[in-house]
Amino acid sequence: MTINESREAIEQVSSKFGITPEDYMLPARTEIHMLDVNGKLHPSGEQGAEPGHDYPLPSPAALLAAYEQLVIGRRVNDQNSALVRQGRMAVYPSSHGQEACQVAAALCLGEGDWMFPTYRDSVAVMAKGVAPMEVMTSFRGDWHSGYDPKKYKVSVQATPLTTQLLHAVGVAHAAKLRGEDTVVLAMCGDGATSEGDFHEALNFAAVFNLPVIFFVQNNQYAISVPLSQQSVAPSLAHKAVGYGMAGERVDGNDLVALLSVLGRAVRLAREGNGPLLVEAHTYRMQAHTNADDATRYRADAEVQEWIAKDPLTRMRSYLVDAGLLTEQAEERITASAEAVAKTLRDGMNSENTPDPADLFAHVFSTPTTQLTEQANLLADELAREEDTK
Repeated sequence: MTINESREAIEQVSSKFGITPEDYMLPARTEIHMLDVNGKLHPSGEQGAEPGHDYPLPSPAALLAAYEQLVIGRRVNDQNSALVRQGRMAVYPSSHGQEACQVAAALCLGEGDWMFPTYRDSVAVMAKGVAPMEVMTSFRGDWHSGYDPKKYKVSVQATPLTTQLLHAVGVAHAAKLRGEDTVVLAMCGDGATSEGDFHEALNFAAVFNLPVIFFVQNNQYAISVPLSQQSVAPSLAHKAVGYGMAGERVDGNDLVALLSVLGRAVRLAREGNGPLLVEAHTYRMQAHTNADDATRYRADAEVQEWIAKDPLTRMRSYLVDAGLLTEQAEERITASAEAVAKTLRDGMNSENTPDPADLFAHVFSTPTTQLTEQANLLADELAREEDTK
């Protein structure tokens, strides 16, 4: 597809909504939000929607399914933080407070769609269907990514900042060339938007009109650097128009709004309308990782302010008030979350003896001469060590 054809796609979709290409690409004037901090549904005229930026309320079944994943995600974060303190996990970047973003990211995708997560997106990976212990294997320092990316259509969790966006664009480009019905969701944080890879990924995706959703979880800090020291743009979503794609802002602690905004983005991308950039405003309640001291760069009053916006309590209040969450349903959901936590405890508390031969087994499909020599040398040393016992 040429640049002119990409521009035509923007013009066609904006015309369908009865707005200009500029109004389609620019985010709505205020972020999209459906629930207030107390879980009350905003009146339709106060949800931030505008012509061409309309978001229907998800179905009750979708909301309950998402709430269950939200409860599981919070329990996973708390359990993993405890396992780190017990020395059973090397490191864990908690997404406590950001679980709504993670759940919505996973649930908005179809079975054949791909997700490219960051190191902080374990809850999203689990919500996409990867077994809990397979997700946490790499944080234990064992066995590569822990799961087969092709099986789940979930890339390995990326620790290098922003590299996953380029990989996501590559998969989307390949899917388009093959004529596959595939949408790719690429996740990143606000700090990633300051990287060169972010520019390259968005520019390529826009030029070739690729079915990619760039999902920025703006949790206010790139480790210790606040957003105010990274960008003076009106919002990160406003960066989209510079590449020729649509952008949108959404309350990242409002699971209802997230499901609606990301669901629409996936639908538009699947229909051939090109890539989209979605920025979710959320907050990292805990430290960057267990190796970080967040008190050195943010005040407790700031954290307390965001506790009042907790996505879990907000969503629960809404479902209870709407008569959608019964006591029986909540008991079942709590039991599901506890079962996942037990799986993690049991898995992390079991000893795992690695096979040294695995160091060489997955480097090349056909081992090089040097690699074979090294493998044989190690095998010989291990055999002689065993003989001396």
